[in-house]
Amino acid sequence: MVALRGSGPLKLGGSMNVSIAGAESNVAIGLARLGHEVRWAGAVGDDEAGQLVLRTLRAEGVDVSGASLDPEAPTGLLLFEPRLPELTRVHYYRAGSAGSRLTPEAVECAFAARPPRVLHLTGITPALGPSAREACEQALQLAEEHGTFICLDINFRSRLWSTREAAEVMRAWAPRVDALIASDDELPLAVPPGSEGQENAMAETLLKLGVGEVVVKLGAAGARVHPGCEGGECGPLHRPAHAVRAVDPVGAGDAFGAGYLSALLDGEPAEARLDRAITTGAFAVTTPGDWEGAPTRAELPLLTAQPGTVVR
Repeated sequence: MVALRGSGPLKLGGSMNVSIAGAESNVAIGLARLGHEVRWAGAVGDDEAGQLVLRTLRAEGVDVSGASLDPEAPTGLLLFEPRLPELTRVHYYRAGSAGSRLTPEAVECAFAARPPRVLHLTGITPALGPSAREACEQALQLAEEHGTFICLDINFRSRLWSTREAAEVMRAWAPRVDALIASDDELPLAVPPGSEGQENAMAETLLKLGVGEVVVKLGAAGARVHPGCEGGECGPLHRPAHAVRAVDPVGAGDAFGAGYLSALLDGEPAEARLDRAITTGAFAVTTPGDWEGAPTRAELPLLTAQPGTVVR
């Protein structure tokens, strides 16, 4: 999508900053900055806004050869409205957009080029409409056929669909994924009806259903991974959040996911995956924007520097 960020209440007008946004594209950029080869398979309109999306992704080192142009639908739009110092409202204009019309055939073409080691999906794309949901279903099926590691971030958006609709899809998809990422309040959307409860119990239920590992984002309290039994050790691992000056929380979850998948691709154990995810998430909140604050691999150690440090 194209993202417009205002400086205050939208009804008062004023200037807006133009960029792009989107959970999957945020993760793609985060992974590319960490040195991984990344392909983005999505749909944009055959318009100037779509060119901005593709140009930005290319500039960040993301392969967009699997993207499709829709000449009959516009690129989606997202408006950010900072309403209070600690509260931002997000307004979506995605109904009828090119992204909502993403087709299974487009996904097939992306897989045909070269099946990926990791497929990253979120709960946002299936919320856009039937065609986009079918495309995600096709991606899941192709990933299973090729033995691709599947990561699903629930990423529930109440302005796009209801909890009932989201739960129906997430509960069907969850047993098929290798890593499920969710905030603690999103986990109930993935467990069978009647299994909602404490985090540990829900994670255990998901692991028994076949989920490879459950990663829970806890905001300022850090994050936890329930890896089942890995390397002979069982039980959840917790890591606290880094103490940073938060400027903009938008995009932190996507940066977290990029860090987690980066360490996974590097063959790191669950503890190291969690550490990198928390680090990349911390970088994200220190900079305005969805993806602008995502770190490069060389920048990862910077959070350990003393306050006031000048790197010369």
